[in-house]
Amino acid sequence: MSLLSALLCTFIWGTTFIAQETGMDEIGPFTFNSIRFFVGCFAIVPLAYIFEFKNFRSSFQVNKKLFLYLVTLIGLSLFLGSALQQVALIYTDVANAAFFTIFYVPMVPIIVFFLHKREIHWSVWPSVILCVIGGYLLTNFYDTTVRIGDGLVILGAFFWSTHIIFTGMIIKKYNYPLTIGAIQTFIVAILSLIIALIFEELILENILQEKIEILYAGVLSGGLAFVLQIYAQKNITPAPAAIIFSLEGVFATIAAWFLLNQILDINNVLGCIFILSGVLLSQLLPLVKNKKL
Repeated sequence: MSLLSALLCTFIWGTTFIAQETGMDEIGPFTFNSIRFFVGCFAIVPLAYIFEFKNFRSSFQVNKKLFLYLVTLIGLSLFLGSALQQVALIYTDVANAAFFTIFYVPMVPIIVFFLHKREIHWSVWPSVILCVIGGYLLTNFYDTTVRIGDGLVILGAFFWSTHIIFTGMIIKKYNYPLTIGAIQTFIVAILSLIIALIFEELILENILQEKIEILYAGVLSGGLAFVLQIYAQKNITPAPAAIIFSLEGVFATIAAWFLLNQILDINNVLGCIFILSGVLLSQLLPLVKNKKL
């Protein structure tokens, strides 16, 4: 179920890339993110209250400081990752953004090693290389120019990495994915709203023109997908999880093919194959070793 949750989460993220770009035609990036994550939060809260609230209260009382510390870390990481990615889409195109976002795949095992001095299974590294090569081929990056937005995406990839790592830490201690998801989306929504009020104009008419994109990115990506990510990471460690999440680029390409009638060339197909191979290696090679033991 964890693997299925990770795949469904990644599918939603990939298809949301289109909504993220087109959803800023009439509003600013922080306005978009604020409303998107408020919508996501409101979608999760009723479920969290029904299924988790009673048990969560008792667990929360045991160690308030640790929970607040960890949930703040994932909230800030999600805010910074999503904000940098959203702003970057103003200054670069989806191809560049998709390629540089995938840099969180090699970042995660490196950060995990320095944070925890934890040995990483050797299969992670060839999987990482395959995913990065696949991302390169998938996005036709060789046909684009490097822009200022690309630096923002790379910085954002670092915070996507920390979000994956901190999510793995909190779900191991507190098995409340709905509650955690609701709190982190609320943190992102509030911080985005503060910046939007300072630097952007919040015009209701313009916001309503982007309602389809906001609802899709909010309910499915900002709400459901991040809850699925939290649930998936209960049984999948951060480095393999990051490799699975790299399928986001594959799903984004397929979505563009179906929704935007973009043609897939041979390089795009090879990119999909490389990423899929990397994902399969990361999941299957550790199992082969365990069977030998």
